[in-house]
Amino acid sequence: MNDDGKTSALQPLTGAARCVTVALALAGVAWTARGVWQIRLAVAGQPLSGPPDQGGGQHRPLTALEDAYHLVSRAGDVTTVLCAVAFLAWLSRARDNALLLSGGRLNYSSPWVYLGWIVPLANLWVPRGVVADVHRAGAPDARLPRVVTVWWVLWLVGLVSGVGLMYADTTDEVIARAYSGVAPLLVADVAIVGAAVACAFMVRALTDAQEERARS
Repeated sequence: MNDDGKTSALQPLTGAARCVTVALALAGVAWTARGVWQIRLAVAGQPLSGPPDQGGGQHRPLTALEDAYHLVSRAGDVTTVLCAVAFLAWLSRARDNALLLSGGRLNYSSPWVYLGWIVPLANLWVPRGVVADVHRAGAPDARLPRVVTVWWVLWLVGLVSGVGLMYADTTDEVIARAYSGVAPLLVADVAIVGAAVACAFMVRALTDAQEERARS
């Protein structure tokens, strides 16, 4: 296929990139609100009746602040799922375009667009590698933008912190953590919000690079 054929077969990315940006903005707001509520819980202090989860399957009635945190936490979970769907849709398109632009020379096959996030250990570097493939195909003579590394480092902090994206605690247990030591929760929140901001810039940069290559 000649260069004109390649560029005409490219899938448009602008709409998908806008969807990712909107989803990331919503997630950033939701996770910022989560952090604010965790600070409010820490400042208010644990009630004399103890944590919400009393052990042995017993739960005391929630305070108004704790009940509001449950709502904020659910909003963060929902927006995180929206981000995942929008980002993977964009990345899949961008990777398909990269395959055309590179003449089929990519380091990661298409299943890794999805498997790279869930396969243990591989999820520590494969998603960044897929993004790097997209960048090299769109701007073969340019260095990988620093924002890609910033995004990935912040994502890993949120991923492996044990209190961020992958914590197994219930919302009541997170509330108890906020009462006993809020700092680790806030570190994870800041990392996740920072990763969302960096991801938005990264998506814009890679989308622009592919569209510029298509026009050239």
